[in-house]
Amino acid sequence: MHSPETIDKIARVCHEANRAYCKTIGDDSQLPWGEAPAWQRESARMGVDLHLSGSFGPEASHISWMYAKLEAGWVYGETKDPDKKTHPCIRPFKELPKEQQMKDHLFRGIVHSFKSGM
Repeated sequence: MHSPETIDKIARVCHEANRAYCKTIGDDSQLPWGEAPAWQRESARMGVDLHLSGSFGPEASHISWMYAKLEAGWVYGETKDPDKKTHPCIRPFKELPKEQQMKDHLFRGIVHSFKSGM
């Protein structure tokens, strides 16, 4: 069991790395960790917890994220809209564009780099 502080620390790094990566692919919609909505920070924490609990691939990260979104009432939509709860990545991992799959690879890699140092 990892402490909430440890999970939060890793989630912050993952979020900021994802935010930086998103900027490189033209997505400026990600806010800094301290300004990000609570649901987005909690999503990152859930992803960290998943990867700290076992050796899962990037597809598992996406599936976990997608199921959490679906449970919260989100649906597939052409554009990401938190108010309408639509997101273009609510679809199978293999159907995502490579640049979207890369976010799951990056997230997993960061968590596992922390994990190996624990």
